[in-house]
Amino acid sequence: MTYNANTFLAYVDPINPDPQTMALAAQAIQTGGLVAFPTETVYGLGANAHSQQAVSQIFAAKQRPSNDPLIVHIADLDQLSQVALVNDERVWELVERFWAGALTLILPKQNSIPDNVTANQNTVAVRMPNNLIAQTLIRLAGLPIAAPSANRFSRPSPTTAQHVWHDLNGHVDIILDGGSTQIGVESTILDLTQPIPTVLRAGGVTLEALRELLPNVVVRQLYLKEGENAPASGTLLKHYSPNAEVWLFRGGNTALVHERMRQTAESYLAEGKRVGILLPDDELGVFTGLRVQVMLMGETNAQLARHLFNALRTLESAGVDIMLVQGLDEAGLGLAVLDRLYRAAEGRVIEVKG
Repeated sequence: MTYNANTFLAYVDPINPDPQTMALAAQAIQTGGLVAFPTETVYGLGANAHSQQAVSQIFAAKQRPSNDPLIVHIADLDQLSQVALVNDERVWELVERFWAGALTLILPKQNSIPDNVTANQNTVAVRMPNNLIAQTLIRLAGLPIAAPSANRFSRPSPTTAQHVWHDLNGHVDIILDGGSTQIGVESTILDLTQPIPTVLRAGGVTLEALRELLPNVVVRQLYLKEGENAPASGTLLKHYSPNAEVWLFRGGNTALVHERMRQTAESYLAEGKRVGILLPDDELGVFTGLRVQVMLMGETNAQLARHLFNALRTLESAGVDIMLVQGLDEAGLGLAVLDRLYRAAEGRVIEVKG
C-alpha cells in the first residue's frame, strides 16, 4: 500500500510566504492530503494530526512501519492542550526557553490524537517549529500537524525541497520549497513522562543547554531492530542511511584514525569499489592522492550537522559504493551528528586504538 498524488512543487519566500500558496497547502491538510514543508531542522511530511486516515497516508507515502511514532507540530501554545495533557511545571520552563525551536517533548496524550500517531502508546511527541512557513501552514490549517521527516523511510533526512522531490515525488500533494534548513538534524526528543527526564534522540537542542534547566537529564541512546516498538521517532538502528555502505571510524588519536581510514579506502579501491569520504574542511589534505570522492562539511559541529544529510545524498548521487567518515567529539551538536552517523552506518564502527 502506498499513497499516490500529483505532486505540486511551489517555491515559498521563507520571510514573506505567499498567502495563496499557503492557503492552498492549508486546504490540502484540512481535506486529508499530505504537505511537505520546511522547518528549522529538516523538511517534514505533514497531515492532520486529528485524522487517523490522513495520518495513515504518511506511513503509506514513506513506507514507514506503524511501530515508529510521529511528532505533532503546533504553532501556538493554545494548541498544546489539543495534543497533550500538561501536568508538569517543567513543561512551561522548557517551552519558555526552547519554543519555538528544535525541542520535542514527550507528554501524556489527549484522546483526540489517533493511536497511529503514537504507535498505540499513551504518550505523544509534540513541538513548535521555529520556521515561518511551518508556523503559517499550521495556523492557516487551524489544527496540529503530524509530521515525520519528508523522505522515504530509513533514508537520509531531507534538508532541501529537492531531497523531498527525489524521495516522494508522486507520493505527496504539495511540497513547499523554503530553501535549505538551518540546523540540518532533527529535533531533540525529551521524555518527561519518566521519573528522570530522558533524551531519547539527540538533536537540535544540545544536552548542555538542557542541563542548564534540567541538571539531572540523562541520555538513553536506543538502537532498535526493525519490528521492535519504538518509544520515539529516530530510535531504530537503521536510519538516515544512503544507498551505500557507511563506515564510522572512532579513536582518540586523530592521526591513527586517518591512517586507518586511508588504508581502508585503499583496500576498497583495490577491489574496484568507488569510495567517498566525508571530511571537515581542514582535513582535505589528509587523503590527497587517493581516487576518492570527497565531501567537505564545514569546520564546527554545527556546520557538520547542517551539511551532513546533503553530503550523504551527494555522495550517493555520485555513485559511491562505500562511504567513510570520522567520528567527532560529542560537544554541542556533535552528539546528534554522531547518532545520525552511527545509524547511517547501521552500527558499522571501526574503533582505532592508540
